Amino acid sequence: MRPPCTGDLSIAGLVPFSTIDWPGHLTATVFCQGCPWQCTYCHNSALISCTEPGLMTWEQVESTLRRRVGLLDGVVFTGGEATRQCEPLAQAMEAAKRLGFQIGLHTAGAYPRSLAHLLPIMDGGWVGLDLKALPSHYEQVVGRAHAGEKAWECLEVIQEYNAHGGTIDYEVRTTVLPGDVTFLDAYDVAKICRERGVKSFALQQARALGVRDGITVTSPGFSDHCHALADKIEALGFEQFTFRPAS
Repeated sequence: MRPPCTGDLSIAGLVPFSTIDWPGHLTATVFCQGCPWQCTYCHNSALISCTEPGLMTWEQVESTLRRRVGLLDGVVFTGGEATRQCEPLAQAMEAAKRLGFQIGLHTAGAYPRSLAHLLPIMDGGWVGLDLKALPSHYEQVVGRAHAGEKAWECLEVIQEYNAHGGTIDYEVRTTVLPGDVTFLDAYDVAKICRERGVKSFALQQARALGVRDGITVTSPGFSDHCHALADKIEALGFEQFTFRPAS
């Protein structure tokens, strides 16, 4: 048995009430500091640095959560890349579960072994998994070699866990921006996911808010192209398909 949470989780911030971070759930959302990737369209670029110290402690987060027991459904951990801090994250998840909260996780899939370690703690919870492109094109998006294999392996990790009796609900989502492999690959990503039995898929149009200077996330007519792509993906027949436009 692990000890109580040590508070070593590097936390960049907390949203005490959210309706958007876990579909259909009211949550508190914990933003974890640090990510190994440099995604071109990242809207949380201030959270990328793995050396930047956290701005609050887990004890502060837990104090807020205690006041929301019975008011919220769950706690979502996001980033940055939350699974980078595997053991502190596991302890924080367990602490939140002891308070009676369900556990959600946003992950880009950088650490499949960490995800496999966390899923039993999260059982009954939810994962939002970003699949950004086809594996061969991932380095263009995140700036790291072999990233695509890891991200797609995370889909296998979740499905394998559920195949052996686990109960993790999950959504795969792809974010697109103009003139980029994310947009060019999005339909093929969705098609492969559908063939692999993914039930819930989301297409997300990149947002300008929070991205680094000089990054263009829109162009004339791009919204229309995204709507057309969304229609094409929806026709694949997912049980749940969501299109999230930029505005």
